[in-house]
Formats: sequence, structure tokens, C-alpha cells
Amino acid sequence: MPVEPDASVWEFPPVGVAGASDVVAGGADLAPGTVLAAYRRGLFPMPDHRGSVLWWSPVDRGVIEVAGHQPSRTLRRARAKFEIRVNTAFDQVIRACADPRRPGAWIDRDIIAAYTELHRMGWVHSVEAWDGNELAGGLYGVAVGGLFAGESMFHHKTDGSKAAVAGTIELLDDEYAADRVFDIQWVTDHLATLGAVSIPRETYVRRLARAADVPLPKAFT
Repeated sequence: MPVEPDASVWEFPPVGVAGASDVVAGGADLAPGTVLAAYRRGLFPMPDHRGSVLWWSPVDRGVIEVAGHQPSRTLRRARAKFEIRVNTAFDQVIRACADPRRPGAWIDRDIIAAYTELHRMGWVHSVEAWDGNELAGGLYGVAVGGLFAGESMFHHKTDGSKAAVAGTIELLDDEYAADRVFDIQWVTDHLATLGAVSIPRETYVRRLARAADVPLPKAFT
């Protein structure tokens, strides 16, 4: 089970103070207690182009609905190509996601260090797509009760990241699926093909409150 860290010395404002902006606050730190407090309030950290930490809560929040999810034929085919494993190659996954050659790369050394520590404490997990002994793709995210907040994904082989998303949906699809939140931050054209939809910030926060009482999926305990 996850180890609860020391409480943060920082206090985040309600996400509604951001108004029409996706950014709620700036500063603070990336200590485990701070990062977890942020997720529990509907925030996540992402540095700006200067490397300063900003705390985000998108006006239109991207999620994948787990309960009743109907994967497309393309997603089913991608999933069938690979074996899904959990937490067997976390360091490889987060470093592949942080590859500076990727367009829009934002995961820096501080983010890697913070999420690796949270992984060590049992809060952050990697979902991996394997082709035999080769890591084909994967994603990592934060699991807090019924919330799984996907942070980033990558692929080394075609459909590797798609398979990791499909595998994550399978891991979350249990008797509590209706109250789980699979957060993907923003909906992109690619994520929309995997079933992602946007919900208003206020709706996300209400669902997050319900998810707080939901136990972790078995795969993340």
C-alpha cells in the first residue's frame, strides 16, 4: 500500500480562482506531500518554458470514461499485439516519456525525481506494453483512491502507447469503475481516438471528491 508522506507546507487555492485560465498557481515545491495535495484538489504540476513550476487545472479536463468503455477496432487490435505489465520498468518508462527530442517535451529532471520518489512510495505507477522482452510503449500516472491521473505516454513500436492506454482501462474496469476517474489532462486529437472526452472543471472536481472514497485498483496495491 502507498506510504503517506509528510504534509505539505503549502496550501493551494480552490481551482475556481483560475477563472478562464488553466493555470491556478505557481511556485511551491515538488515534495511528495505537495504533489499529492495538488492531485487531491484537482491540480497537477507542469513547468513552463523557463522551468518554473505551474499548477494546472484545465477548464476543460480530459478524461477517459472507464465504465462501459467501448474500445474502437483500432484500439482492440493495438491491445492484442502486446502483453501489459505494471511497474516492471518504471525508470525506462518515465525516461522515455521525458525524451527531450519529443515535440513539446516538458518532463525535466525535477519532475523525474519527484515522480520517481512517489513511485518508490507507492503512489505513481507505470503501465507497460511489452513485445516479448522489448518494451514497446507505456505510460505513467498517479493513483490516489479512485483517481488515476495519466501524466505522459510513449511508444518505441507502433501502437505501443495505444496498448498501454487500453491496458490501463482494463486495470481500472472493476466493480468501482463508475466512480473511477481516468484523467488525461487535455484531450488531443490522438487521445480522442482512444475514447477521451472533455468535461468541465467543476464536474471534474465533483467526480474527484467521489473518487476519494474508492479503493485503489488491485494492480496498484
